[in-house]
Amino acid sequence: MTRIRIRPATVLAGLVLVAGLAALLTPAAPVVAEDKKPDIFYVPTPQEVVEKMLELAEVKKDDVVYDLGCGDGRIVVTAAKKYGCKAWGFDVDPARIKDSLENVKTNKVEDLVTIEKKDIFTLDLSKANVITLYLLRDLNTRLIPQIDKMKAGCRIVSHAFDMEGVTPDKEVKVETKGSGTKTVYLWTTPLKKKKD
Repeated sequence: MTRIRIRPATVLAGLVLVAGLAALLTPAAPVVAEDKKPDIFYVPTPQEVVEKMLELAEVKKDDVVYDLGCGDGRIVVTAAKKYGCKAWGFDVDPARIKDSLENVKTNKVEDLVTIEKKDIFTLDLSKANVITLYLLRDLNTRLIPQIDKMKAGCRIVSHAFDMEGVTPDKEVKVETKGSGTKTVYLWTTPLKKKKD
């Protein structure tokens, strides 16, 4: 009977080869919202502005509110508490998600508010009736292709920043206690595009 002698180094080399092949055959993990850095630093919206945004959008109980870049969740929490509607907050910053979830829990609106870690520029907005924003102008403008897919009559409200090439339906000034005068913009779908 012939004995075959296998050296440990040979076994190790074989295992490394198998592991390497497995890694090559395994598809790369997609980049998810958790991997994305925020496009803008966090500045909270004054509560007076939150109230005016929701009032201007004429939020009702049967509406669905999406807050894109939800920060600490104050807009979705206010929408749920004041109007009894369903609201979703989206952000990519883990600290903001944590703050939002705590705010939802503190205000006992878990049955109405959902907070998700998602990239707002890949979201399907078709289930929303109301979109709230506190982003820079160029970020609002980047959302136009997604907003264009929304059904007619949806309301979009933005704190401080408008959208390039789109005429707002209303532009309202809001006096705040500690932050001076703020502007809120309202658009309804389909957006009124400015002609060149």
